[in-house]
Parts: sequence; structure tokens; C-alpha cells
Amino acid sequence: MRKFSFVIVAGGSGSRMGGQRKQFLPLGGRSLWRWSADRAASLAGAGIGEIVLVLPRGEVLPQPWDENTSVPLRIAEGGLSRADSVLSGLLAASFEYVMVHDAARPFAGEALLRRLMEATSETVGAVPVLPVADALKRVDGKQVSTVDRDGLFITQTPQAFHRTSLMKVLRDCVSLVKDEAEAWLAAGMELCCVEGERLNFKVTWQDDLRMARALAEREESSQRTGLGYDVHRLVPDRPLILGGVRIEESPLGLLGHSDADLLAHAVADALLGAAGLPDIGNLFPASDPTYRGADSMELLREVVRRVTREGWRVSWVDAVIQAQVPRLNAFLPEMKKRLSAILNPNGQNCVNLKAKSAEGTGDEGRGASMTCWAAATLCRAYAEGPDNLSPHGMNKEENS
Repeated sequence: MRKFSFVIVAGGSGSRMGGQRKQFLPLGGRSLWRWSADRAASLAGAGIGEIVLVLPRGEVLPQPWDENTSVPLRIAEGGLSRADSVLSGLLAASFEYVMVHDAARPFAGEALLRRLMEATSETVGAVPVLPVADALKRVDGKQVSTVDRDGLFITQTPQAFHRTSLMKVLRDCVSLVKDEAEAWLAAGMELCCVEGERLNFKVTWQDDLRMARALAEREESSQRTGLGYDVHRLVPDRPLILGGVRIEESPLGLLGHSDADLLAHAVADALLGAAGLPDIGNLFPASDPTYRGADSMELLREVVRRVTREGWRVSWVDAVIQAQVPRLNAFLPEMKKRLSAILNPNGQNCVNLKAKSAEGTGDEGRGASMTCWAAATLCRAYAEGPDNLSPHGMNKEENS
């Protein structure tokens, strides 16, 4: 898998916003730049290896970054021009490929980033474009003329390139360029255009900021959190299965009607709670012989299908298992991998797991039982990407 550095250019002065540095303005509880950083971090499993934030000279990181995330954040100092700032970000980057993105575009979608990564190679850059939908006029003083919009497209970011090739192109460029694609084309390099997204607009004017805040409010209000809990006795002559992982080292297993995978059960109940659906005891009752010895990960898969049918997607799951024996830390990575494969088949890790000792207290402390708590966050599964473009080019006709 090719690895990309995600370079966020946040070095602007905000002159068209009355001197406000828009990249640091609040948007739905996060700074504007943070939306793009969080989106990039969500694709750790799909090829994003790091984030490089290019800040104005003398600026410090305006919002803390979680050091425990799988995608590290690096800081670079911006320059006098966009090309200087981008070059600074490229020098701070460490992977072979890069995506260069404007901090003022907070709503670039996951599908767009994936399209760009797939289209990029050592000799081919990739940019998102959209056909111009409005009638165009050229105004020169009092002279007004019509501009034919056929074949005209607006260009967005992120733009994806081979990193060292882009560095050479920008260093050799003798004129000011509006984006990296312009310099790439001026150098005679090949450029691939992929479908952009209408929601991936740039916050430039005050009206753009108002629209962005309305969208952010919709997104933030379209989340739900659910809680899940399960407890099972530990007994001899039963396999110990957690998160779909069979732990052969344990002489004890969990007692239950199914395979008693209490991690899968707690996660399933957290998802169902967030979606407002009945718990697994009602959906898969112990009184039904169909579920005797059932694979709880398959039951979880069915829960995900039901949650998806309700119009939700899994954003994040956090769970903690409490057990005195056996020691579970060594098995947590495989549990996370198997759970994520069901909760998000696109390959993005969306699970955090912890194992805690009961410190000798209660049934868990005596090795008589295990408990698990889980919290799940769901987001509305809004369709991403444009719906007015053909799959293989920006040639689908529009009626206006």
C-alpha cells in the first residue's frame, strides 16, 4: 500500500475575512483546520501515514493533537507565498506521496480522498474538479461579455502527487501559481482529474463561514452515543472467546447460551442503544435454540446491518474489559482488527480497547467472572460525493 503525507496549508492571513485567520476559527467545536486533520486521521488504515500542518510563521499549534492517535501530526512553518508554504510542508513530510489540502476546506469526504490516492502515481498527479454550473460573465469596467462555460471546471483540494516530484516542480516554477496543479502542468507533467464534491467548498467570505457553521451544526447534531454492558461467569470446559479471538492459554471460558463473547455483546448493545433499537437479549433471545453456541461476531455483523438500515454508520467504539485472569493485553490488537473489520469494512480502524484488572475485588477479582463496558458513536450516513458527474469523466451534461 502506498503511504501518503497529508499536508494542510494553514498559513493564510485571512485578508478576505477582515483579517481573521479563518483556519483557526471555531466550527462545530473544532478549529476549521481540525476538520481536515480528523478526516485524514480516519484513513490511517487506507494509506494516510501522517499529517503535516503548515502554520504561519511564529504561530503555535492552536488545538492539542492526541498523541495516541495512529496518525502523528507534524508542524511546519509557512512562507511568504503559497508555494513556499507548500514546500515547507513537503520538506517536513516523510512519505513518498502527498496530498496538499487547504485548511479552509473542512468538508472533504473520505470517498474523495480515496479516489485521489488511487489515481496518483510517480508521474501522474490527481486533482478534484467540478464542472462550472453557473453562467459566466467577464466584467472589464463597464464592458460585460459572456464566457462560454462548456469545458470549464473548478479545481479543489486536496491535490495528490509524488512528493519529490512535486518539490522539484515547485522549486523550478518561475511564476506565482494558484495551486500545485498549475505548477505541475507548467512542468509538462501528467494530471488526472477525479470527481470533486460540492460540499468541499472553500471558506473564503463571511457567507461561506455561515454556511460551513450550518453544515457543521447539522453534522454534530446527527451523532448519537450508546452504552453497552455485559457480564459472564468464568467456568471450566468452555472456550474463552473475546472479540472473535479464541484465547487458548485460558483454562476457563465464559458461560453463556451463545459463545459468550461478552466483548462482542457489549459492543453490539452499544450500537443498538445509539440507534434506538432493542438490545441483543431481545433480538437474539437465549430462549431461542437457533442461537445456542452462536458466533457472537456474526450476531454483531447482523447488528451492524440493522444499524446501517436505520441510516447510521459507525464512527467510533471504545470498550473496556475487566478481568483478573487471564492477562489480555497481548490479544487486544487482534480483537481490535476483527471488530473493525465488521464495524467498518472499508478498512478504517474505529475501535479502542482496554483491559483492566479488578484488583482482587468482587467476582472479577476472584477470577469468577468478566465484565465489559462499551460506548459507541454513530453518525448519519449521508451520501458523499457529487451526483451530477459520470463515473469516468466530467462530461455528463447538465440542464440549467
